[in-house]
Amino acid sequence: MQVKQHLLPSPAPGTRRELVSLHYGQAGQGEKVYIQASLHADELPGMLTAWHLRRQFDALEAAGRLRGEIVLVPMANPIGLSQWWLQSHLGRFEGLSGENFNRHYPEYIEAAARAAEPRLGQDERQNVAVLRAALRTEVQAAPADTELKALRKTLMLLACDADVVLDLHCDAQAMMHLYTETPCWSQCEPLAAFLGAGVTLLATDSGDNPFDEACSQSWWKWKRHFGDRFPIPQATLSVTVELRGQQDVHHDLASQDAQAIVDFLTWRGVIAPDGAVPAVPAPVGDARPLAGSMPIASPVAGVLTFLREVGETVKAGDVIAHVIDPITASVTELKSPVDGLLFARDTLRLVTTGARIAKVAGREATRTGKLLGAR
Repeated sequence: MQVKQHLLPSPAPGTRRELVSLHYGQAGQGEKVYIQASLHADELPGMLTAWHLRRQFDALEAAGRLRGEIVLVPMANPIGLSQWWLQSHLGRFEGLSGENFNRHYPEYIEAAARAAEPRLGQDERQNVAVLRAALRTEVQAAPADTELKALRKTLMLLACDADVVLDLHCDAQAMMHLYTETPCWSQCEPLAAFLGAGVTLLATDSGDNPFDEACSQSWWKWKRHFGDRFPIPQATLSVTVELRGQQDVHHDLASQDAQAIVDFLTWRGVIAPDGAVPAVPAPVGDARPLAGSMPIASPVAGVLTFLREVGETVKAGDVIAHVIDPITASVTELKSPVDGLLFARDTLRLVTTGARIAKVAGREATRTGKLLGAR
């Protein structure tokens, strides 16, 4: 294993941060897998899972069982890791710009297409190699004049030429669930089964270019751009893996999730099996449109108490929670807007007017426009 340190530009005199990546296997030998943890720096289950993955990858490399390249970033956001206010960790948004660390990744698709086109042909594998090289060149040449832009650029350089990208996150209180782009679903379905995901939420360009979509959207956009002139596959499977809730930082869960990822990579051929190749388990959940994931907001402020648990199936009109005004003693019922799966809810129990407190995954797409409010 090789440890690489990527220095970020200093945001202020006397300070400097770095991103650390761990590199296993050999580049150019088999598929490349990129895994990062805690891009939202206050989402800690991914960091513990990365620790368990590191132990597994160390042993697998020592045993000569790696058949590809694996890049593991055990802590993807040194900026957010350092942001604290009165003992509260603020790791989702950068304090300087206010931007979400998992949004606004630059797009270099058109520029890479123009650069690659003279070298494209009818060999699909060659087209993938040419397009990846062109994309990497564009990312490498892009300016990055702030610490946040440099972080985004560094992460994209590590991931943009990978066959598999796993971005480890978590929700507030949630069951295991995944986000991926619709063109990736056929490749993602075995991963969902190995992880025991309760639901996988699908969208094609959900808006604001989060990291996972920045890694996978190049391929379906290139396919659309070139049409029938050149064969372009969906060469990158990129998935946001929501490792339950923020408090689910336990060795048993992290070890289980790390093993599921190793089993998936073994099934995919990146890791040589020690005996039989792991069979894909029976799925726990299914795939549903992200446009059918309905947030439940409170029209009033007050004390929040839930009546339904994460993982329950609910009907439209079912009361999910009460918001109680401690002064007037009034009770406001918060109801599910659709039939679906209550897959996530908030941890706060004092809510402000308009706060979103839970999410229900329906089967029908009902929302349009930017869908990131459900993320």
